[in-house]
Amino acid sequence: MVRIRLRRVGLKKQPSYRIVVTDRESPRDGRFIENVGFYNPRTEPITIEFKEDRVLYWLSVGAQPSEPVARLIVKNGTKARLERLRKGETIEALAQEAAAEKIARGTQNPKTSHRAPTTTVSSVAPSAE
Repeated sequence: MVRIRLRRVGLKKQPSYRIVVTDRESPRDGRFIENVGFYNPRTEPITIEFKEDRVLYWLSVGAQPSEPVARLIVKNGTKARLERLRKGETIEALAQEAAAEKIARGTQNPKTSHRAPTTTVSSVAPSAE
């Protein structure tokens, strides 16, 4: 079975995710069939980008999204477009609509607004008095 799920990338304690199409049996960060998007929860507002036509294609041929990806699909409006695809609209028209919505949202600063967690280690030894 083919799944659409998140693949973790980024540094330690600084996650960002790729949205990939993969076989259900492969490990989280293992082999994948196709990279179809990007998700960064550390920006303000959160960055979610899909290749809309590819996500619609994979969903139409039976790929199952994982729970987090299903929430992202609903939030991005792709689920409503999938229902319209099933009623007979073309993938190209729906992808153009998604691109127009992305342009209307405007550009977003790709830099992360949340600082990475830091650990402080005290190197001062207690003095013996």
